[in-house]
Amino acid sequence: MDQANQLRERLREQASLRTAKTIAVISGKGGVGKSNISLNFSIGLKRKGYRILLFDLDIGMGNIEILMGRSSPLSIADYFAGTAGIRDLFTEGPEGIQYISGGTGLNQLVKLDSESVSTFIDDLKSVWVEYDYVIFDMGAGMNEETMNLLLAVNEMIVVTTPEPTAIMDAYAAIKYIHMNDRDIPFSIIVNRARPGREGRETLDRLEDVLVKFLGKKPVKLGVLPEDTHVFQAVRKQVPFILECPKAPITQELETLIARFENRQSYQAAPEHFFVKLKRLFEKKWQV
Repeated sequence: MDQANQLRERLREQASLRTAKTIAVISGKGGVGKSNISLNFSIGLKRKGYRILLFDLDIGMGNIEILMGRSSPLSIADYFAGTAGIRDLFTEGPEGIQYISGGTGLNQLVKLDSESVSTFIDDLKSVWVEYDYVIFDMGAGMNEETMNLLLAVNEMIVVTTPEPTAIMDAYAAIKYIHMNDRDIPFSIIVNRARPGREGRETLDRLEDVLVKFLGKKPVKLGVLPEDTHVFQAVRKQVPFILECPKAPITQELETLIARFENRQSYQAAPEHFFVKLKRLFEKKWQV
């Protein structure tokens, strides 16, 4: 191979690494507003100029589609059935974010053989480079299907509320993931906080527990208030960041997004998302 070809090959390899950062939005339990935050957070980032792909993997719930008042005719399940290509799955959402419905696709992914998984990963690679962030809205709870994906992402955002059960479940989810991979960074959002210090105290309390028992210091992204404007937006099936731009929760979300942009950069694992994902499946096949 001559020098010119070597240079072109090296540039192609470097370009392949300039791919989207992957974020999983999780909660320990349902009903904390996780999907609503995933959607509005995605729109907020898009307004900042980032290219966003929102991946709904809250299997069987379809909350994202309800919240944005749009539905996707296809899901990952159609891809695995061979009736749709990867680009056929994309639906344009509010403000130009791109959206993919998971359907039951994540359940099918764990059952695939090595060749099918490799093909799926290669197809994802072809579109990943077109985005700055890929945000996975994960379902509550942990299982084999979700863990392989969770352990491959660059970072996680954990959504909780001040309720004691929600805090306990958030801690349990973080602990479970941390026991499998101690290097994944976590950020925390407290949602539906009442006026006063309730939200900030919840953030501090969860941070103290994580540091004490796991040696894990999270990024405290912020607190979102209980706000009746959210219910108004949900009824209209319009994201609250668009329906109620001056509402307290929208203003706090914008502050939170700015904090996300300016947070202290973490030392992400050098492994590419797809390298980690494929390796996790290879371990499964060896069992």
